[in-house]
Amino acid sequence: MIDERRFRGIDLNLLVTFLVLMRERSVSRAAAKLFIGQPAASAALARLREQFGDELLVRTPAGMVPTARAQELEATLTPVVEQMQAALFAPASFDPAGAEHTFTVGVPDWVEIWLLPGLLGRLREQAPGVRIAVRASDPFSFVEMLENGQIDLAIGPQVDGPRWLRTRRLRTMAFRCLYRRSLTDGTPLTLDQYVANPHVLVSYRAVFESAADEMLAGLGLRRDVRCTTPRFATLPELLRASPLIATVPDVLAERWAGRQLVDSPIPFALPGFVATAAWHARRAQDPALVWLLGAIEVVAAQGRRQTRQR
Repeated sequence: MIDERRFRGIDLNLLVTFLVLMRERSVSRAAAKLFIGQPAASAALARLREQFGDELLVRTPAGMVPTARAQELEATLTPVVEQMQAALFAPASFDPAGAEHTFTVGVPDWVEIWLLPGLLGRLREQAPGVRIAVRASDPFSFVEMLENGQIDLAIGPQVDGPRWLRTRRLRTMAFRCLYRRSLTDGTPLTLDQYVANPHVLVSYRAVFESAADEMLAGLGLRRDVRCTTPRFATLPELLRASPLIATVPDVLAERWAGRQLVDSPIPFALPGFVATAAWHARRAQDPALVWLLGAIEVVAAQGRRQTRQR
């Protein structure tokens, strides 16, 4: 039961201001996000300090740092305010057939290659007024993009994240080798061939080592990575032009293997990963996003069936 007497003198708008201040760690940036002047934001912070009997945010040479009390309040209030937002502002339902809606989805290019053709086909049939804006993201950037509202949804490898991060597993991915047929005359790649031939590596941070190199080091072996690129989409042309080996998610190997390029199992134990959809908890009750997640799950499941039938 709500005790209304305890809320006398409490301005619930201040709770929103508090959460924005905690997110931005800056009075001026929070003011911009709240569409108010900086003096008004400073006054709101003063009222919050008085209301909670704590400094909440302390100015330091490195910027504004939250107190322990502020961190405790943020953890408690965030889900409460997000539920209020969903109840007050989210539409009651989403009708895909009649909706005019744009989703912004952050993905690395291998996910775009894997899912976007099937997803666009599903939208064309079921939601002709729905558009998809794809933004490039990777495991190092998508959490910040979700937090800042730059994207509605991210898809990529599963990673640990903040407490507000919500995720849904889509598919377990394995890795396969991809290379031009002349490299092995079409026969499966051996471990000796894997380490003897040069490699191209997809790296979002331009580093020349990955989990594969760690596994090889455990076997006392080392491969020769000659090139890194942040995009999977360039690999087919690179592999056709040069005697290189690429280690790629199986969903790409399935699409690219053919007359010129062949794929092969990794010739040593290399763990796979889980392709995961991720979104901010503040969107958890958004019926449009819930519908999109369902559509993506269907497309991902179709890919699994095709792989088993291959």
